[in-house]
Amino acid sequence: MKTRLLLVDDHAVVRTGLRMLLEGEEEIEIVGEAESASDALNLISQVKPDVILMDIGLPDMSGIDATRRIRQLAPDSAVLALTIHEDEEYFFQMLDAGASGYVPKRAAPEELLTAIRVTAQGEVYLYPSLAKLLVKDYLTQSVQPKNQATLDGLTPRENEVLTLLADGASNAEIAMQLSISPKTVARHRENIMGKLNLHTRTELVKYAIRKGIIQP
Repeated sequence: MKTRLLLVDDHAVVRTGLRMLLEGEEEIEIVGEAESASDALNLISQVKPDVILMDIGLPDMSGIDATRRIRQLAPDSAVLALTIHEDEEYFFQMLDAGASGYVPKRAAPEELLTAIRVTAQGEVYLYPSLAKLLVKDYLTQSVQPKNQATLDGLTPRENEVLTLLADGASNAEIAMQLSISPKTVARHRENIMGKLNLHTRTELVKYAIRKGIIQP
C-alpha cells in the first residue's frame, strides 16, 4: 500500500522540487499540494493523507499552529516538518504541537525518504543533529531511579511495553518479543498514554529519559 503524501509549502519551486524527487518512489503517492495552512486544512478531509510534509513558515498560519489543528482534525495523519529552521525554539514547539518528525531542508534526499517511511508507520523520526537537542534538554532534568516509574500507576506489563516503545520498537515487534497480540500491545499503549497524560511518541520518549527507563 502506498503512503499518501500531502505537500505543504508556500514556495511553488520547493513543492515542484519535492514532487520531482518523490514521484519516482513507487511506495509514495502525492495526493495534494497546499501553499498555505488553510489550504492544507481544507484538503486533508478530501485527500486523507498518511503523512503531511509541513513547512513552518506559512503565510496565513505557522506550521506549528497548523500542526496543532491537524492533530485535532486528523489524528491518523502524521505531520513531518520539513523546514529551514534548525534552532531549539522551532524544534521543540513543533514536537509539542504533535509533529511525528523533523527534517531540515538541507538534509539529503535519502534522509527525507527515510523520515517519510518512518512517520508513515506511526513512529517518530528526528534528524540526528536535532535529536541531540532533545536528549540534551531532558538530561538537564533530574533522572529518577528506574523502579520509580511504577509510582505513576503503570502495571508491570505496561512498564515492559513502555520501555520497548521508548526504545523505538513497533507494535508488531513488541508483540513478538512479549508473546502477545499486536491488538493487546495497542491497548497497553493506549492505557500508558492515558495514565501518563502523554499524547505523542516523542512525549513518551521524553518521559522514559526523565525516569531513567532508557538511556539516551
